[in-house]
Amino acid sequence: SQGCVDHPIVLTEAVCNPLYSRQMMSELLFECYQVPKVSYGVDSLYSFYHNRRQSWPCSGLVISSGYQCTHILPVLEGRLDAKNCKRINLGGCQAAVYLQRLLQLKYPGHFAAITLSRMEEILHEHSYIAEDYIEELQKWRSPEYYENNMHKMQLPFSNKLLGSTLTSEEKQERRQQQLRRLQELNARRREEKLQLDQERLDRLLYIQELLEDGQMDQFHKALVELNMDSAEELQSYINKLSLSVEQTKQKILQAEVNIEVDVVDSKPETPDLDPLGSEQSLEDVESINEFEPLFAEDQPEVEKPVAAVQPVFNLAEYHQLFLGTERIRAPEIVFQPSLIGEDQAGIAETMQYVLERYPKEQQAVLVQNVFLTGGNMTYPGLKARVQKELLEMRPFQSSFQVHLASSPVLDAWYGARDWAVEYMTREEGWITRKDYEEKGGEYLKEHCASNVYVPIRLPKQAPRTAEALAPGRALTSGTGNPCEQA
Repeated sequence: SQGCVDHPIVLTEAVCNPLYSRQMMSELLFECYQVPKVSYGVDSLYSFYHNRRQSWPCSGLVISSGYQCTHILPVLEGRLDAKNCKRINLGGCQAAVYLQRLLQLKYPGHFAAITLSRMEEILHEHSYIAEDYIEELQKWRSPEYYENNMHKMQLPFSNKLLGSTLTSEEKQERRQQQLRRLQELNARRREEKLQLDQERLDRLLYIQELLEDGQMDQFHKALVELNMDSAEELQSYINKLSLSVEQTKQKILQAEVNIEVDVVDSKPETPDLDPLGSEQSLEDVESINEFEPLFAEDQPEVEKPVAAVQPVFNLAEYHQLFLGTERIRAPEIVFQPSLIGEDQAGIAETMQYVLERYPKEQQAVLVQNVFLTGGNMTYPGLKARVQKELLEMRPFQSSFQVHLASSPVLDAWYGARDWAVEYMTREEGWITRKDYEEKGGEYLKEHCASNVYVPIRLPKQAPRTAEALAPGRALTSGTGNPCEQA
């Protein structure tokens, strides 16, 4: 309604955001929305800023894992060290796709029901990070452990049974109802056909009366409309139509007489087992008498009426997903990207690589505050897994601290709010419209949660050669103005 935004904006951007992207965003905010000032920051650093405590050092190693990627960000003396930042192109999206692929291969009958949004819900509610992945898989081989730790997911289904469970009497009644409906439908069609034929016959008889009355012009005109050539063809068509009307009337009368029809399955009670004759030899009779005691016990069961056995099929159990090792396999790709065929290093290898780029003194400072944030860090057991990986890579008896954000999903917003409230009246971190107009849209004022500003360095122009400058020198030497000579 106002056509502009009259308050400052705090905006998050990617780590090491390209200058062109920031330039486009600043141009949109200042030129289109008339924002008074704007500040750019990194979401994971805002979360680090929000969770800082008095006992925490201002340096640390931030591990941020979101929906699309994972970042390892070293922070030294409260500022991001952008030269040693590393990114892993794996996050919650890839884990959800991997879980979807696993369950679709396991349950091909529920291919359409295993959607990506449902897999994300399963990841958040049922998955966890194994402290030792191989050892955890060995536990899942035990049937008792599988039964105790397996989770069931119920998919939506319809209560309509696939097969019919009607008795013979109900089937007979339904067949009679269908026959009555068919008879009513046929009777209705016959009446409609009789009405149309009768109207057509009355029309033809009217045209024939025109011929008898001597109105030849109207008669020939009517024949042309009917696409007929002569009076004989008209008479032949009248005869056929009259016969059809009479037959339809007879069918209607016959249907009214036989309106009640009983449908009875005509099956022979005793089938003829000996079509070639009833004569049997004495040897056949004796052979039958010999085997008769063997079938004496089965004979009463044959005489009893056997009820039709209906197959028992539980649709609810059929539409269930059993989550076993999938609970740990899907989130494990952040530590082992090779599970999905990605040629990348996991969190542990990347963290070790970043630490080795610093001297031992700075490494000891960074590992004292390993901070975990991001929506993909909410799995149970993740903090213990990172502690185990650090214990394996750090020297013997060295100390380290791992902290998890109080709310890994929302702390980035809370940190941006806290920073905006604290720095609202300061100039640090804010880009004003004057700065935008003087220094360009890519300009960035650094603060504790921002990227590092790297200005554009334009290449220097090559100096002109002596031959190219010779004519200019000749011209300036002839003038007496010292400024022009300079």
